[in-house]
Amino acid sequence: MRTMHPATADLELGTVLSALSDGHRRRVIVELARLPVDAERTCQSFGMPLAKQTVTHHFKILRNAGLIKEVDYGNRKAISLRKHDIDQRFPGLLDVLVAGADTD
Repeated sequence: MRTMHPATADLELGTVLSALSDGHRRRVIVELARLPVDAERTCQSFGMPLAKQTVTHHFKILRNAGLIKEVDYGNRKAISLRKHDIDQRFPGLLDVLVAGADTD
């Protein structure tokens, strides 16, 4: 098992907000935020109506911003929200995203 994501202290607000500027990526984060802590999903489980390359690109942006943890199990990859780390660095951010999605 191999993990790849920036350390909590390295999360930058500008990078996080840039990653969240896309509606597809924001939807992924909101869906993950509504799950129990450390719940995992696959990239395909989000049902994005996009080419596989584009979906891969979106998850790379989210991972590089530090919003998700992507774990490579060898035969599959799992995605989970770094809820504790995000809440520690940017208190209330996930709550605002979920509340905003609920009003859409």
